[in-house]
Amino acid sequence: MSDDPVGLVRAAQAGDTIAMNSLLDHLVPYTSRICAPIALHSGADATQEALVAVFRALHTLREPQALYGWVRSIAVREAVRIARRDSRSTPAELTELPAPGDPQLAADIRDVLGRLSPEHRAILVLRDVEGLDEKAAADLLGVPEGTVKSRLHRARDSFRKAWTS
Repeated sequence: MSDDPVGLVRAAQAGDTIAMNSLLDHLVPYTSRICAPIALHSGADATQEALVAVFRALHTLREPQALYGWVRSIAVREAVRIARRDSRSTPAELTELPAPGDPQLAADIRDVLGRLSPEHRAILVLRDVEGLDEKAAADLLGVPEGTVKSRLHRARDSFRKAWTS
């Protein structure tokens, strides 16, 4: 079986269950990378929900070359939905900042992200992890470009304040 995602999409759309399985396996790391920082502790659940949505809707994907953008939009939507569903309490306060390279750094960043709303985490992931511009993020989130710019500003400001508190 080919590892070519476009070929896998076409074969899966034609009913090849092995290709569908290979495609979903191929998409797990990508989807997880998007869902984990948005849904935090429920990142695995969000990843699973996103992959289920991909499985159910793959027949609607008209351009197999657009697979990653299409999956990204599903992953963000599912991660925000799962994060909203989770009514988390605010994580414990940071006691001190770790040095760069300290294994605790990733846990601390995750803790600070946990203090942000799902919408703010989503925009930070889209802009600072995925590298999308404001227009692309606005299209993906279904909000005006100005909303993306203001959310990004507030998200970065909130992250900065939470990090230094």
